[in-house]
Amino acid sequence: MSQVDLSDVVRQRVRGLRQARGWSLDALSARCHISPSTLSRIETGNRRIDLEQLVALARALGTTIDHLVEPVDDADVIIRPVQHQEPGLTTWVLSRDAAQHGGRLVAKMRITPDRRTGPGHLAVHPGREWFTVLSGTALLYLGERQLTVGAGEAAEFSTMIPHSIGALGGPVEILTMFDQEGERAHAES
Repeated sequence: MSQVDLSDVVRQRVRGLRQARGWSLDALSARCHISPSTLSRIETGNRRIDLEQLVALARALGTTIDHLVEPVDDADVIIRPVQHQEPGLTTWVLSRDAAQHGGRLVAKMRITPDRRTGPGHLAVHPGREWFTVLSGTALLYLGERQLTVGAGEAAEFSTMIPHSIGALGGPVEILTMFDQEGERAHAES
């Protein structure tokens, strides 16, 4: 990314954060101690931002310098999930590296009645899991309980409770989110 491109990104982010907070140039000026006219010239590209101003703007806007200067990479927008298949379960990971996204992993799963679930097939691991049913009916084994979760419904639970998710009466498709501990456990099962 060229220096001009980075300057454009920074000024757009400063303006966007200011406007998202509903602040005028005067309001931001009072918070960062940079004159409103200088802020205006920075936002319009008529003035370069020096490091001292960048620090003051980041602090005033409640962000970091890293977030203000982070390069824009359009390649990061599209995720092309790869299908992982095992008996009764097809998984498509829909998020990137969980470590970069708050420790959360998002996946779409298609579960058929062929998946081994229920007593004898329950997993326990640190973390939490959340899922919503896109189509079909999920059968959630949670400890001693069996819960049905239908299309449009969601479930959230501690993964320290013995659990498994199966399909009731035909295939079920779910969108699920779990943390890094859950990601490791699901990858190993």
